[in-house]
Amino acid sequence: MAGRWMNFSQYNAHGVRGADALGAGIENMVTGIHSPADTDRGIAARLRYLTHSEAGYASIERAGISVTPRTLYAWLAEERMPNAANRHRLDAAYWDLRRHNVATDLKRRLAARGGTRVEIDPVDQTAVDRRHRRDLTTRRLTVRPHHWEAAVDAWLADDDEALDAVWDEVITDLGSEYDSYSYVSSIGWSA
Repeated sequence: MAGRWMNFSQYNAHGVRGADALGAGIENMVTGIHSPADTDRGIAARLRYLTHSEAGYASIERAGISVTPRTLYAWLAEERMPNAANRHRLDAAYWDLRRHNVATDLKRRLAARGGTRVEIDPVDQTAVDRRHRRDLTTRRLTVRPHHWEAAVDAWLADDDEALDAVWDEVITDLGSEYDSYSYVSSIGWSA
């Protein structure tokens, strides 16, 4: 991570690490079932999605759900409802599988046409005394395809260090003031 913000918020600036904002932006691109996991409809939809492939069954297993085939069939037939703990685990398994399934599409969409244009909003300095404020403006840059590939892989692996390294590479393109964007208010893009 870049170094000028070693004591971030010492003067009351507000923001998040750029890598965290990047990861959150990628996460927000993952859409799925809108019905809550505690409803019959939401559970039925999650079960259909999870039991449609071997990867889904693996995701169920990774989530710690250990039920007999008979119980699983009863859930699928809506004869029985999973208990609260298993509903929570099914939701976690669903989103885990959903993330893995959309990762390839995310890479393709974000890398299209030579990369995706990103808008970086600097930290909020409204609470910072004028003498300590930095001259920061909203910046726009095109993030190259190889950065998106690495960013999606790091996001998928929940690897904060790798995501931070990608963010450092991305903001290097901002020139000498790149370190001013180690922390940001938000990052936005359309893909």
